[in-house]
Amino acid sequence: MKRSLWVRMAWIFGLAGLIAVLSACSKSGGSAGEGGPAGSGGTASGGETSGPVTMTFFAPQGKAPWEDNSYTKHIEDMFHVKIKWDLAPSDALTDRRQLLLASGDYPEVFLEGKLSYNDVLTYGKQGVFLPLNDLIEQYAPNIKAMMEKKPYFKDAITAPDGNIYALPRLNECYHCTFAQKFWINKEWLDTLGLDIPTTTDELYTVLKAFKEQDPNRNGKADEIPLTGAPKKYVWNGNIDAFLMNAFIYNDNSKYLIVENGKVSFAANQEGWKQGLAYMNKLYKEGLIDPAAFTQNDQALGQLGNREGDELVGSITTALVSYLVTPYDPNATRHKHWVIVPPLKGPEGVQLAGMTQGIGDFQFAVTNKATEEQRIAAIKIADYAFSEEGALLSEYGTEEGTGWKKAEEGEKNIDGAQAKYSFSGLPEADPDQIRNDSWSLMGPKDLSKEFRDLFAVGQDPLTPEGYETRLAQATNAYAPYAPAEAYPTGVFIRPEDADAASQLTTAIQDYVQSNMAQFIIGSLDIEKDWDAYVKGFDGLNLARYIEIYQNAITKE
Repeated sequence: MKRSLWVRMAWIFGLAGLIAVLSACSKSGGSAGEGGPAGSGGTASGGETSGPVTMTFFAPQGKAPWEDNSYTKHIEDMFHVKIKWDLAPSDALTDRRQLLLASGDYPEVFLEGKLSYNDVLTYGKQGVFLPLNDLIEQYAPNIKAMMEKKPYFKDAITAPDGNIYALPRLNECYHCTFAQKFWINKEWLDTLGLDIPTTTDELYTVLKAFKEQDPNRNGKADEIPLTGAPKKYVWNGNIDAFLMNAFIYNDNSKYLIVENGKVSFAANQEGWKQGLAYMNKLYKEGLIDPAAFTQNDQALGQLGNREGDELVGSITTALVSYLVTPYDPNATRHKHWVIVPPLKGPEGVQLAGMTQGIGDFQFAVTNKATEEQRIAAIKIADYAFSEEGALLSEYGTEEGTGWKKAEEGEKNIDGAQAKYSFSGLPEADPDQIRNDSWSLMGPKDLSKEFRDLFAVGQDPLTPEGYETRLAQATNAYAPYAPAEAYPTGVFIRPEDADAASQLTTAIQDYVQSNMAQFIIGSLDIEKDWDAYVKGFDGLNLARYIEIYQNAITKE
């Protein structure tokens, strides 16, 4: 899975820093990146005005000029526009954006603004970002259709006042939806004559056997029954991300539960206490790797791919590729690993943590835009929500370079005939910069429906079939989704925004630090639990819950 390389930086500008950032930013230049998966079907909403409409887009710099990009030229021809570019280095994108907005000298369109919910609401209320509702209704049939097809998308982009001020990428990476997964070494299970565990008690039995019965058959007590890594290093690598969901729902983020529309907090409830006690039991008996609380992704990969005897029996992570490489056709160790569906806990709880495909907002039209510019801008955004637009925007305008039509017999992730394919494409020239797509830039439909148009390898144990393997793993989790879950992205009410930022950070830090101490035994689950729960009073937990309740309660 190719992921966006845009990353955020935050620093306080001194005069020298301000000059450095401004001098690094340019009104021209940029490049198309290499692509990842793209969006769903629809109709292109083109159209012409009496003459080319000129407007400026804010976007990240790259390795080749955006004005020479073939998708840019395609858009300009299709919609009769001329795009100028206001660019910033990708690692200074948010800082440059904030400087422009603060100065009042901002462009007509933010194409890739990396805008938070708070940013969107703030500048929408100020009138800097224009409401897009009427523009979508009149000129964006693909976006409109997507909001109807996926109500959560509409809910996520609609501010509390009912306006849509900005658009994100809709990114439905299927296996990302249920990413709090658990993988186990099937070869070790077979060696010991054990089945894949289905309950917390069965997992305990399996891990105990991994520790004591020498499943790698080297005569040494060197096996690591269960490992992981902090989630800041490895996607859902923290062991509670999976295990806690056998006791109480754990979203692995804000620790919120929703039942009948009412928000409550998970990390001070009895189920959370039971989950901590279970993990402490595993740790005390040497079944959890102490390094799971400190190691990074590189250390994890070195552990899993080391030469010689295999040492690891199970792991919490979204992707087994953090531990063992599935991409090398000569590697075989990854074939030992299978998914463990959500476990049933002692009280019958059996849940899968889930997320939705909405992140930062990218696209906004500002009050600098004329009516013609507004209409052209929304049509350009809408085109990327059509099948053709998503395909060309993400993978390039030239068939046979970044994509091709699938041949008869090439199958998609569900085993049906695929429409597009990446197989047999020419090798990329390392000395040549591709400049034929916008790749992961701007709003677009990267939905499951579009991804399902592409051919993938059908053998999940081959490098070409790794995406199939992840999808099959996800299929085992989908039936255990909670009936309700707190939305991945929500608008915090303006009057709550400052408190939300402070309380969220403080409460997340408190939960995570205490969790580690309870698991490793620095805190005693019986003696110290009440004090831990009492500690939330000082963090104003009631206000925290109220803020997030307000955010999903329509005014």
